[in-house]
Amino acid sequence: MTGIGAITPIGNSVPEMWQAMKEGKSGVGPITLFDAANFKTQFAAEVKDFDITTIMDRKEARKLDRYAQLAIAAAKEAMEHSRLNMQEEDADRIGVIWGTGMGGLTTLLGEHVDFVQGDGTPRFGPFYIPKSIPNMGSAHISLLYGLKGLNYSVSAACASSGNAIAAALDAIRLGRADVMVTGGSEACITTGGVGGFNAMRALSTRNDSPETACRPYSKSRDGFIIGEGAGCLILEEYEHAVRRGATILAELAGAATNADAYHMTAPEPTGQGAARVMQLALQDAGLRPEDIDYINTHGTSTPLGDVAELTAIKQVWGEDAYRLSISSTKSMTGHLLGGTGAVEAIASIMALRDGVVPPTINHEEGDEDENIDYKLNLTFNQAQKREMRAAMSNNFGFGGHNACLIVKKVEK
Repeated sequence: MTGIGAITPIGNSVPEMWQAMKEGKSGVGPITLFDAANFKTQFAAEVKDFDITTIMDRKEARKLDRYAQLAIAAAKEAMEHSRLNMQEEDADRIGVIWGTGMGGLTTLLGEHVDFVQGDGTPRFGPFYIPKSIPNMGSAHISLLYGLKGLNYSVSAACASSGNAIAAALDAIRLGRADVMVTGGSEACITTGGVGGFNAMRALSTRNDSPETACRPYSKSRDGFIIGEGAGCLILEEYEHAVRRGATILAELAGAATNADAYHMTAPEPTGQGAARVMQLALQDAGLRPEDIDYINTHGTSTPLGDVAELTAIKQVWGEDAYRLSISSTKSMTGHLLGGTGAVEAIASIMALRDGVVPPTINHEEGDEDENIDYKLNLTFNQAQKREMRAAMSNNFGFGGHNACLIVKKVEK
């Protein structure tokens, strides 16, 4: 890993995001992207002060849905961070695999609302289709930088960018690319996004205290907080990175994906699928459970999901689970859906670099759930200093999609 970029509800760059995480800041607040007064949930984790025209021409920016604009912003930071010189690189050997759960939902809803409210004449915008289809995140990144290698998007709900990163790792291992630009983005804070998740009873309705609504592992948790944002990672074949003198941030040591094959939206309650994907990732990395020091959990603040994941961790680690540092950074960023795996992988890289475990915020004394083992080190409310060798990042999505990534510290 030689470059990282992020745009999130708690910071529009990796340094800003990471500082906010260490300080335990919440990025959740009242919805401003549309009038949510009549919705059960009236808050979300929005990206703030985002201006795509600082990156690209306004005319070109209008051709992109917000999710693709966020993708471009994260990719730009990551590419600059990597210091790749495209004049010296073989563009045919650089690819893009991008994750998104919904793609251009903002465009899709907006065009249909305009049609329904119109006189019946089909006046759709000329960019309606290319703005709304979910492959445009990867497409626009390749267009911006002239990347001609393998290129596609992955959709696996909330595990989308985790799956994308795993696929990018495979592409390099198989010799199909020297460099991969990978990650994911999402922008679903829309009437349809919030209304749809409300209809499923998936979102928190803690409208009186939005900033404390995301409370993983607390008894009073009542659903996830929808967020938006993007994360991008530059993966390079090791010898390629060394030859060009790149700064190696961490090693993507292993990755795995699988499926629960249990339910359309609920996790498998015994955590078998989650446990298995963690075991597969460890095997892929050539590591043992005792080699992992920190797990950035999926930790969405849902009654079922939080319990299932911690149950799975105890299946894999047994008594050694109490040695682990565990936290959910979604307590601060909200749930970035298709972008969450990439952002949390970046948080794991930063945790390794600085020896700091970011906290799970919003836990209050006396708010303990009898189904959760609080002897586990869930890193409540304050960051913890800890030297770490390797970290794991988990993501689980509707449909039973599971993804697990392992990042390893590179000794200098």
